[in-house]
Amino acid sequence: MQLSAFQDGFCAALRTDTPAPAWMDALCAQPGFAVYRNSGRKAALDALRANYPTAVQLVGDDWFFGAAQAYLAVQPPTDGRLMDYGAGFAAFLAGFAPAAELPYLSEVAQLDRAWTEAHLAADAPPLAASWMASQPPDALGAAHIAPHPAARWLWCNEHPAYSIWQRHRDGLSVDAALPWQAEGALLTRPRGAVQWCALPRAGTVFLDACAAGRPLAEAAEAALAATPEGAPETLAQLMALLLASGALSTPAGAKDTT
Repeated sequence: MQLSAFQDGFCAALRTDTPAPAWMDALCAQPGFAVYRNSGRKAALDALRANYPTAVQLVGDDWFFGAAQAYLAVQPPTDGRLMDYGAGFAAFLAGFAPAAELPYLSEVAQLDRAWTEAHLAADAPPLAASWMASQPPDALGAAHIAPHPAARWLWCNEHPAYSIWQRHRDGLSVDAALPWQAEGALLTRPRGAVQWCALPRAGTVFLDACAAGRPLAEAAEAALAATPEGAPETLAQLMALLLASGALSTPAGAKDTT
């Protein structure tokens, strides 16, 4: 038997949603194998709980454990590095019937996931304001500036998901006076630690455009079009926020002008 075939059969036997090959019957019948299987399940469930701390705070341990078990049954880990486990959990919660009374839970889970992705993302030099100031206007407008690998952003049209998430993360109370309105969020890792802040709609549109490869001038036009009339934010303020938070990457081949 090839090693890969044995490994596939062994993994199938560890799962409860797929049939194990017949030649694994003797091994599966041993009491120790059940302990091994349960240990693997517990590790996955513990990882999911660790990766979604704000969701756990919102629903409690027992509710979350039930949801995590249901998720594990349909999306078991595919990588031994369990810190990255649960990429689809927020989408799972959006269709999870018991979560219907918490319509913001999926977006809060997305922010938990964004924290994990920002934490695990590759290092890269953030874009410096001095580089932008050194560019001729035409060249700057034509530049393609990508979001930083650690930048994650989210816009929620229906719920103040960011305020709910941020207050739990910062140990603050969520009171009845919380404005129920659309919100955006930005998570970055400018100095080795994940940070977060509110982001206006124009900011999410700008980052979407940059991620799609559109030149800076077009991304700026899209951001201006998404800015509500009379809004206090300006494009200059938005760029200052994105630069200060390290949300943009230095273009390839650009020289450091600091």
